Amino acid sequence: MKKIVLAAALGLVACHGALAAGEKIAVVTPYLSAVATAEMVNGFKKEAAAKGWTVDVVDTAGDMGAFASRIEDVAATKPAGIVLVSVNPEQVQAQVDKAAAAGIPVVTIDGAKNKSVVTNVTSDNYVLGKTMSDFLFKAIGGKGNIVRFFHSAHPGVRQREIALDDALKANSAIREVGKYYVQVPGQVENSRTAMDSLLLANAGDGAINAVWAAWDEPGIGAKLAIDAAGRKGIVIAGIDGNPQAIDLIKGCTAYIGTVRQGFGDMAKIAADQLGKVIGGGKSDKDELYAPVELITRESLGVKCN
Repeated sequence: MKKIVLAAALGLVACHGALAAGEKIAVVTPYLSAVATAEMVNGFKKEAAAKGWTVDVVDTAGDMGAFASRIEDVAATKPAGIVLVSVNPEQVQAQVDKAAAAGIPVVTIDGAKNKSVVTNVTSDNYVLGKTMSDFLFKAIGGKGNIVRFFHSAHPGVRQREIALDDALKANSAIREVGKYYVQVPGQVENSRTAMDSLLLANAGDGAINAVWAAWDEPGIGAKLAIDAAGRKGIVIAGIDGNPQAIDLIKGCTAYIGTVRQGFGDMAKIAADQLGKVIGGGKSDKDELYAPVELITRESLGVKCN
């Protein structure tokens, strides 16, 4: 399987065990329903357990107002650290600033760099978007019509969109004929409904050649709509390496590729960096990247008729 190594972020210094053991850590996210977010949270819980930490996970199910309030709530309990997952800390800057001022280190996973965050652990999201866009454009022969599924509130997804915008500028024979801002939670069904509308608005063979999904779940929803409509000649690619998406690639469906993020690696890096700070040290950098890989039929050794 072809690997695109974005940074040598693994093998980082482990935390100062004796000082960090037994600490209470709060993990807060608005997106636990997303497969990728859940994988990162569960990966962090596993790493934390190995360090002897107790983890309290708080999910606000897409409610950003509640998200801000819950950060205040957990900060008031004086945890040894706060981990924010799949969110831009700027959206809750006042709460993040307050936690940092109280001496509580804040780490983000799949978030963004921030003055009050000790480190953000993520993938290079622009490279994720470019890798998937280049693959998808090549798959349709460098010409045709695409639709975009996105969610700009997530900082990583926004970078993937910027990569798509740049790819479209460089490939004038490919046109974007529709786009949809995906609602979270409920992203699969929401994307299916949106794809129904996009198919109606772009009827006929060749009206849509490909679906660009900023992460896999909207691509899965789009596939359900395409299948139900009986539309042929449309391919789909996404990002994250969602197990269901990989199964669809293996099954020779319209889903032809995904860019897998190293979510387990992110969780390990985040836990090690937080442990280092709890132990009295500093994080290695304000942002660290985990490796990713492009997953296709070819990379999986699948031959389709």
